[in-house]
Amino acid sequence: MKYTFLLLCAIFGCTLAMRQQSVAVSGKLMCGSKPASGVKVKLWDEDDGPDPDDVLDEGFTNNDGTFRLEGSERELTNIDPVFKVYHDCDDGIIPGQRKIKFRIPNKYISAGGRAQKTFEIGVLNLETIFPKEERDLL
Repeated sequence: MKYTFLLLCAIFGCTLAMRQQSVAVSGKLMCGSKPASGVKVKLWDEDDGPDPDDVLDEGFTNNDGTFRLEGSERELTNIDPVFKVYHDCDDGIIPGQRKIKFRIPNKYISAGGRAQKTFEIGVLNLETIFPKEERDLL
């Protein structure tokens, strides 16, 4: 019985140590001179080690290419927010989608469940060939 109490105290202590953190990103995507509408965008918390990566929010760009994503996660350490774009701009008939990712600076991470600041990524032209661009085949 004593060990059960100690185990429950340890679990409760770990739960309290987990801090809820939030982040938001917004911007506009273009494909050349046209808005990139209907492009899949995701906000991730990428983790190292055994903790799996978490999708914080996902959606699609509006008709004018704009988007806004916001999400939160409980972690012991700071979350590592990453904004990912999955698109076919300037891609021809190559299978899968081009995937690019951008790390969001730590100063845009807020304590609590709602982001206090939004990282404005600006206007991105998806015709650009980004460094370390990948291909998403799923």
